[in-house]
Amino acid sequence: MAAYAALAVGLINLRYQTGSDGNLSKSAALFVPGALLLGISFLPAGKKWLESKAALAVITTLGLVLLAYSFIV
Repeated sequence: MAAYAALAVGLINLRYQTGSDGNLSKSAALFVPGALLLGISFLPAGKKWLESKAALAVITTLGLVLLAYSFIV
């Protein structure tokens, strides 16, 4: 769900920021991590890593940072 949320927020931000300077790079900071996380979830090694407590901590922290960034941008 975190991957989908980051991907969706990034694409929504891309649409709302149409015409502003650096729009793609600002939005890419949101949707690229989401797309990468979604891709990792399809790999066997990625699935195993996502089950760990370390992954939960990393994803939660990164998700909160990206969410805050989406409101700042």
